[in-house]
Amino acid sequence: MKNNSILSFYVIIFSIASLFSQQREEVIKKVSDNESYILTDVSYISDAVFMGRRDSIAAPYIFPSIGYYDASGFFADATLSYLTASEEQRVDLFLLSGGYLFDSKKWSGGIVATGYFYNDESYNVQSEVSSSISGLLSYDLDYMELSVSLGSFFNSGNNTDFFTSFFIERAFINEKETLLFKPSVGISGGTQNFYEAYYQSNRLGNRKGQGAGNSNQMESTTITFEESSSFNILNIELSTPIEYHHKSFIFSFTPAVSFPQSSATIITEDTVFEEDLDSVFYWTVGISYWFSTKKNKNT
Repeated sequence: MKNNSILSFYVIIFSIASLFSQQREEVIKKVSDNESYILTDVSYISDAVFMGRRDSIAAPYIFPSIGYYDASGFFADATLSYLTASEEQRVDLFLLSGGYLFDSKKWSGGIVATGYFYNDESYNVQSEVSSSISGLLSYDLDYMELSVSLGSFFNSGNNTDFFTSFFIERAFINEKETLLFKPSVGISGGTQNFYEAYYQSNRLGNRKGQGAGNSNQMESTTITFEESSSFNILNIELSTPIEYHHKSFIFSFTPAVSFPQSSATIITEDTVFEEDLDSVFYWTVGISYWFSTKKNKNT
């Protein structure tokens, strides 16, 4: 089975870069280091959570994806996210990602760039982000794996966010290498310009879709954050990816608990207050299928 470190790369990169802490890329372990392949996946996430932040209205998604992973290490991936909330069912987000991965005996990591194309009515907590670039480096200690990531997120305005995360993981695999259990603990820090932009468009009377002709229109509220560009610890998260591998299929389930940190101080025309941040439980379930394209970097 391929080195587990590539899973760490995708768990962190996707949790930062696209809201979905997807475990589906664990399939990479099942493919030869030297082989090119195509990966398809359909997953469901119970709520869109980013750095411990989420909207007051749940944002559950079904997200099919397809990606090509070349033997050279380069890859490209496309994901379509369909919002399944009872009153607002629509394609809410389209993601395009590409980058480069590497994996040696102990070290692994890579870099990925992602473009975000949100529906104009999206209330996703990350809906003001337009693109990002992230990198990760992991080291395998045999009994555990340590990973650190760095990322820059470009918002629809002129502000850029910077994030870093540190993860500790331990993999448990059965003798047949068909069942994986991988508890993980991570701590993330960064700036909150994305969150201020989200508040300005989706909270406290500023909901999208309240334009002319909407009978429920409320007066817009001017909102700013105190020190939104300051770097703080934002989230502590525990997750336990569980996967079953059968031939080219992978069935996965990942429960996660997020403990958001560093409540934002919010300033409006009338008051200044500190938001309440509550821990949140969310989960992802999915099925993946991969097939080789027979290209080998040694040939």
